[in-house]
Amino acid sequence: MPALTLARSVLLEARRGGLPWLALASLAFGLGLAGFVSQVALTESLALQAALLAAVLRACAVFLVAAQVTSSTLREIHDKGLELMLSLPVPRATHYLGRLAGFAACGAALAAAFALPLALWAPPAQVALWGVSLAFETALVAAAALFFAMTLAQFVPAITATAGLYLLARSIGAIQAIASGPLAEATLAARLAQHAVDAVALLLPRLDGVTRTAWLLYEAPSASAYGWALGGMAVYTALLVAAGLFDFHRRSV
Repeated sequence: MPALTLARSVLLEARRGGLPWLALASLAFGLGLAGFVSQVALTESLALQAALLAAVLRACAVFLVAAQVTSSTLREIHDKGLELMLSLPVPRATHYLGRLAGFAACGAALAAAFALPLALWAPPAQVALWGVSLAFETALVAAAALFFAMTLAQFVPAITATAGLYLLARSIGAIQAIASGPLAEATLAARLAQHAVDAVALLLPRLDGVTRTAWLLYEAPSASAYGWALGGMAVYTALLVAAGLFDFHRRSV
């Protein structure tokens, strides 16, 4: 199938482009940083190690996927490889979805590799839940990066837009808590700001509730909470894919 062929080509490009070596470097950095922090921590050094390592590896996975998707897509556009592919009798949707499947597979491989060392600090079942959630999260990031790379066609704007969307989605819960907290002023401007923050939150995935470090340190989430978390990411990923396909079909590449 053409889609599977495209996905395999994306995986082959990632392997030849050094993504496995970058993943190993991220693992070494995270483990080294966790080891250093454990030497200076006064109490709960193991919990601090696990929390720091999980946070670093999650950030590295997201960054590596976003950078790989953006650089690969823009390289194909600028080298006219995309025009060559579209000249073949393959539907545009197949081309777009095939490449996205390859990028999502890269994210899943990174999630598995980054979850494995966490089994030294947490039960395997909780590590598996964390890893599956990270795979869904990287798939969402891949869909966002592909959409922005195709739309903006420049590396810096595309990677900045992807990072901005991710960071805002990660922090929107805290922003809402600050806007509606007890220290917020009871003025019209404050209420308007709160409603504006709530409106923005409706347009974003709630990434603050997924791939949580607490799942590793304390207890696994309930089945319903975990299902809602993964379902929300799947729905938002589907929306990004639909937007990308719409833009890809209407543009003359």
